[in-house]
Amino acid sequence: MSSLPEPRLELLRSETRTGYRLDTLLLEVGDGELAPVDVALPLQGEGPFPLVIVNHSHGGDYERGRREMTVSSSYLQQPSYAEALTGMGYAACCMDMRLFGDRGGRTESELFKELLWQGKVLWGLMVEDTLRLADAMASREDIDASRIGTLGMSMGGLMAWWLAAVDTRIRVVVDICGQVDAETLIMKRGLDHHGLYSYVPGLLQAFATLDIQRLIAPRPRMSLNGRSDRLCPLEGVQLLDAGLRETYAEAGAAGSWQSVIGGGGHRETAEMRARWQRFLREHL
Repeated sequence: MSSLPEPRLELLRSETRTGYRLDTLLLEVGDGELAPVDVALPLQGEGPFPLVIVNHSHGGDYERGRREMTVSSSYLQQPSYAEALTGMGYAACCMDMRLFGDRGGRTESELFKELLWQGKVLWGLMVEDTLRLADAMASREDIDASRIGTLGMSMGGLMAWWLAAVDTRIRVVVDICGQVDAETLIMKRGLDHHGLYSYVPGLLQAFATLDIQRLIAPRPRMSLNGRSDRLCPLEGVQLLDAGLRETYAEAGAAGSWQSVIGGGGHRETAEMRARWQRFLREHL
């Protein structure tokens, strides 16, 4: 049982944007940490709304954080996630991950080293924070807790599939340029293309990447990747696709797993945007 208090979102401000209301809140996530969260709600309809948990990317931009939901990064399509998702009738939320946005102030290497000394793992804390966010959002009367999905790009895509693997409340998963097979990344000498945040000591002694991702089946998942993305080597994307096609077929849900390999590199393309929006409409 968790020793954390019941999740609570404290409203800081509310404003009307194009097509949606944006609330900024604080969430207590443990370790004395208060995480800022932006929640976008459709202006039309009364709810409860299905929810998409948006996980922001890394991109070396520690200032942006949760604001990526409302202002697209250069490698994301327009309109923003917030405008696109609320326009589809969904609520959306995005939290500043540790080190990002209003939770900044330390370098990634500094925090990673400190946590190692304390016997903690940065990625584990990031996942735990996101689970805490899911708890808080699922407790709201304006959110349909039976219809929660998640999506993200790059680091956010990695978080999307990790979150779904450990939390069965996540009904639909969309990860964009986040399909990284650890063994392939080592083989391709691509470790330095990624930040320190996601490296979990001893992970590969117990689990392959495919072992973790299989936990999502048979829930619907779409993974979108660029053929020339060196952060997500194509060989690894194809390896995971083959394993997951087998897993979903064995679960009687072959159509619920979709791997989309498009042109280009580490970015969301117009094709990707259209594909994941159709996928969400079908499954959430």
